[in-house]
Amino acid sequence: MTRLRLDLGYDGTDFAGWARQPGLRTVQGTLEEALARVLSWAEAPSVTCAGRTDAGVHARGQVAHVDLADCPEVEALVRSVRGVLPDDVWLRGARLAPEGFDARFSALSRHYRYRICDDPQAWDPLLRREVVRCPRTLDLAAMNAAGQGLLGEHDFAALCKPREGATTVRRILSLEWTRSPAGFAELEVSADAFCHSLVRSIVGVLVPVGDGREGLGWPAAVVAARERNPRVTVMPPHGLVLEEVRYPDDASLAARQAVTRSTRG
Repeated sequence: MTRLRLDLGYDGTDFAGWARQPGLRTVQGTLEEALARVLSWAEAPSVTCAGRTDAGVHARGQVAHVDLADCPEVEALVRSVRGVLPDDVWLRGARLAPEGFDARFSALSRHYRYRICDDPQAWDPLLRREVVRCPRTLDLAAMNAAGQGLLGEHDFAALCKPREGATTVRRILSLEWTRSPAGFAELEVSADAFCHSLVRSIVGVLVPVGDGREGLGWPAAVVAARERNPRVTVMPPHGLVLEEVRYPDDASLAARQAVTRSTRG
């Protein structure tokens, strides 16, 4: 089998998320169907991604891999797949994967961006599919101070939708709110991995600090409780973009897999 690394981006608006689901339009299903069509296979090959984005979430830097028994010339394959993909998915490129590469388990981190418009004068209706409106002005300094309590390794059961047999322990590597030139509040956050809806819940636990409804210690207290808190809003998906997935050097890929596959307590 030949393993290919695939780099792609997509507008998640009209997708029911990444993961293939019967009767629903998904990114994985669309990409697999395109590969099957180009390869003239009756059964579509299985594609594995670095981060399974939720319904409505976008990606600029998604990474995936696919194993092919009879791999055609890579550049020709890329051109052919681009020709059959819909306009809201773009295969940026493909290449032979190095030994030990796994799009999901070899990854060191995933980097996301979330954008909010909290100034009615800055609102741009042309960006309504990728920026979330907020009725209150946000104090980004307060949100950054509160976010410090989320850095490092924690059990994020209070902010995740748990999956059977999966851990909710994650390590947040960096978290920072900035004001963009357009006037938007932008969160950039990286972690070794994210569980279901975690980024949107992180935004949801920090926004009440930014608008003055909660104190600086509230987000850390919510996480420490390790129970779902009804006062935490899971923010809308369209403000979220998977920007980048980072990997170690080729010689460390297999070792990284072993670490990632081990269960964290």
